[in-house]
Amino acid sequence: MVFHSNQDSDASVDEIVYGQRLSTSIEIQRILEQIIDERVMLTLSSSDASQYATTLRAANIERGTISFAATKQDPNIESLIAGSEIIAELYLDSIKLQFSLESLVKVQGEITILNANYPREIIRLQRRSSYRVKPLKSAAPIATFRHPAIPDMTLQLRILDISLGGVALVLPKNIPTISAGIRVSSCQLQLDATSTLRVDIMIRHIWMLNQNTDEMCLGCEIVDLRPDAEHTLLNYINHTQKRQYSIRR
Repeated sequence: MVFHSNQDSDASVDEIVYGQRLSTSIEIQRILEQIIDERVMLTLSSSDASQYATTLRAANIERGTISFAATKQDPNIESLIAGSEIIAELYLDSIKLQFSLESLVKVQGEITILNANYPREIIRLQRRSSYRVKPLKSAAPIATFRHPAIPDMTLQLRILDISLGGVALVLPKNIPTISAGIRVSSCQLQLDATSTLRVDIMIRHIWMLNQNTDEMCLGCEIVDLRPDAEHTLLNYINHTQKRQYSIRR
């Protein structure tokens, strides 16, 4: 793996940046404060594949601790804490970030939180390299699939943006949440009147869409994309890109 210096921090959005280590206290605190302010969802995962989706509540550099939101009784938390090599992952400004969690413990009081040592470094893994487009408002594209935890419930979720590698879906506040790390088979993407494809998606990250609503956003990876579906999706992206350019002009 190649590690780049911090001088690459202004690289273009399409550039892939692997393993850039951010280790100064100013850099780390700035990122943690942004994660808290924007209520970004993080996925905590251990080497035994245990996962838990949560938000960062506090980062106290003087005490050397960070705190995550947690529920009182959740078997995923117990499995996570019992695991080793616990990692926090998230996307911030389209950049994937990762940092290790040491001494993760559950603390119960008036509220339940997960405490860990303040991170010594944050690793900037990569920028999203695939060109992402926001669908045209007139198209109103949707993704249709069965809820992973409730097979009798069919979901129709608005597509926020899409690329050859992934799709972001809006989960309304009245829909039971979906955990990160789940693969959804046979998801139908109705992009416009002539572009429909069926794909498998892996839910990678979950975050709050904005601070004024309880809607969540599901960041999904499109996996094992078939050549015919890739062709359809590429044509849709190119067409949408051209339409957006002509509208701006």
